[in-house]
Amino acid sequence: MGRYRIHVATGAWLFSGSFSPVQLWLVGERGEAELELQLKPASGQVEEFEQDVPQDLGPLQFLKLRKHHSLVDDAWFCDRITVQGPGALEEATFPCYRWVQGEDLLTLPEGTARLAGENTLDEFQKHREKELKERQLIYCWGTWHEGLPLTIAADSGKDLPPDMRFHGAKSLDNEQAEKTGALEMVLKRVYNFLNSWDSLEDFDQIFWGPKSTLCEKVHQRWQEDELFGYQFLNGANPMLLRRSTSLPSRLVLPSGMEELQAQLEKELQVHQVLLLSSPYLCGEGNGNGSLFEADFILLDGIPANVIQGEKQYLAAPLVMLKMEPSGKLLPMAIQIQPPNPSYPIPPIFLPSDPPLTWLLAKTWVRSSDFQLLLFQYHFLNTHLVTEVIAVATMRCLPGLHPVFKAFTTLLSVSIALIPHIRYIMEINIGVRTQFDSDSGIFSQAMSTGGGPHVQLFRRAMAKLTYRSLCPPEDLADRGLLGIPSALYAHDALRLWEIIARYVEGIVNLFYHGDDFVRGDPELQAWCREITEVGLCHAQDRGFPVSFQSRAQLCHFLTMCLFTCTAQHAAVNFSQGMFEGKSWELEPCISECLVDSRFFPPRQAWLFWVPNTPCTMRMPPPTTKEDVTMATLMGSLPDVRQSCLQMLFVKQVHQQKPNMVPLGYHTEEYFSGPEPKAVLRQFQADLDNLEREIVARNEQLDLPYEYLKPSCIELNSDAI
Repeated sequence: MGRYRIHVATGAWLFSGSFSPVQLWLVGERGEAELELQLKPASGQVEEFEQDVPQDLGPLQFLKLRKHHSLVDDAWFCDRITVQGPGALEEATFPCYRWVQGEDLLTLPEGTARLAGENTLDEFQKHREKELKERQLIYCWGTWHEGLPLTIAADSGKDLPPDMRFHGAKSLDNEQAEKTGALEMVLKRVYNFLNSWDSLEDFDQIFWGPKSTLCEKVHQRWQEDELFGYQFLNGANPMLLRRSTSLPSRLVLPSGMEELQAQLEKELQVHQVLLLSSPYLCGEGNGNGSLFEADFILLDGIPANVIQGEKQYLAAPLVMLKMEPSGKLLPMAIQIQPPNPSYPIPPIFLPSDPPLTWLLAKTWVRSSDFQLLLFQYHFLNTHLVTEVIAVATMRCLPGLHPVFKAFTTLLSVSIALIPHIRYIMEINIGVRTQFDSDSGIFSQAMSTGGGPHVQLFRRAMAKLTYRSLCPPEDLADRGLLGIPSALYAHDALRLWEIIARYVEGIVNLFYHGDDFVRGDPELQAWCREITEVGLCHAQDRGFPVSFQSRAQLCHFLTMCLFTCTAQHAAVNFSQGMFEGKSWELEPCISECLVDSRFFPPRQAWLFWVPNTPCTMRMPPPTTKEDVTMATLMGSLPDVRQSCLQMLFVKQVHQQKPNMVPLGYHTEEYFSGPEPKAVLRQFQADLDNLEREIVARNEQLDLPYEYLKPSCIELNSDAI
């Protein structure tokens, strides 16, 4: 006879507990025993039991459980169950982290990760095969629009498995936020009976409520060229800027602009001389500066939305910018539209133009940036890519697989994240519904909404390359390495390095050589599922269809984790408006976790509408003449559209009460000390980076905080 000590942990969410009795069985190498327990799990509690078992079960392999119900079938969210056996037997952990409902028998394997060829018992292989067959019936691929990444086959959140849906507290939080935001919009509309604006100061009438320090600075300085250029490096969308290696072919200069031509060529020559003599100096932005460009050609020819019977307008600007020795990035010229048969030589707008003319040109650029940020760099490159990873993971990797443990949660010892896999599907279903709805916020407020967004997505899909999702390659391709004032680039590279070390540490624990990677059929199937199925034959864009080495696997896993966490933070939270008490690290992130009042700052580039308008209501100017305040105000969003933009920004980027930063979580899927040691080093690296960024930001007028580890949310409900 042996005595077993059992700990049953229930989720801390609202409604995680159950009034229904739970029955447990222990399955060991030498036998199986039913436990005579009267277990009725309570939310947020860990219940402890001791049970005498007459036979010798040996090392535990599985735990079976069944939840009965009496009057109602109230679901139970089980975190994990740990069992300490008699004698020298090690404690066995059985991760669950899912909803248990109905009366079906649920079998949980012991939490040690195993590759397919490492199973010591045939029962493990049978378990993983059965699990995948069941999952492949539940997690099916669907098509949102042809030519776009595949999605989960579900029309609403109700069609998803319970484990992938918002829990009760999250649903209540979302509903409350929606009601509050809608009420605020109504109040702003009641306060302003206008349909349009007469002056820029009129926007102040809806610019109220809690705002960040940066939000106020944008409000005060949005017309300055310095802030305009800064946003390409460190604003809401730092993904478009690239260093010029030649003058763009679309940049046809009208006669009389020989001086501009000479200035542009001089900047190119400075770059080329520095590149030949010292790439480091060129990268550092020392010397006399260099030439950069931001080309919005992806928008060229896309038809604009029609909102309440009024045609909206789109443009495809080109901006040429110069980096000064101080690191300031200043605009030199703007071409609002590329040459076409109607306008073979479109006008070039200059900082020396009349102030309103130059401001209108910059406003067209900022509105175009809104479209690419929202649709290409945010929803496609983070949301949809994450959903592909999530669905492929559920279809191809059994729970015993180390990469599944990695990609189902950034747990005590894992590589990626269950909050993203758990919630990304329901989030994306809601967003897709809004995109396609005639009454949705995108159709009612944005110039690419109401149908044109599909064409934009398809064009952006062709630009979605493997290199574009990997900062070392992407930043090198865009010529942005080593520029001191490129704060996004610096922080992205540092985070990539930290994540890569973490991934390598975990991978090397389970794959002892390249042959182990090549010989893992489940891993290879997962890779093919992502590239060939979910991303629609993306091998033509550099995505791998197989893993041939540990290095290749590590690079891919690092890309996945970076995309789902850090990159999403860079293009999502930079849009928001709030600033709360930030995560003050004394000495590190972990010490802040005990206080739920701490949350990362939400700063704003989009909340002050004139800085990044969601739509433009007049055609792009074809001449520099006769630009008046009435022209500018007639082009900017009207009152209703502006309120909708502010509502969108506030709703999408509101503070979350359950924020968990990257690297910190309570779930445990792996067993053993080695993965936990890898995690501790990961956390230490994140803490060190946090201190570096905090110290740097103290010296900056505009601190860059979106990639500060404490501001990178693990919870995908932040999306």
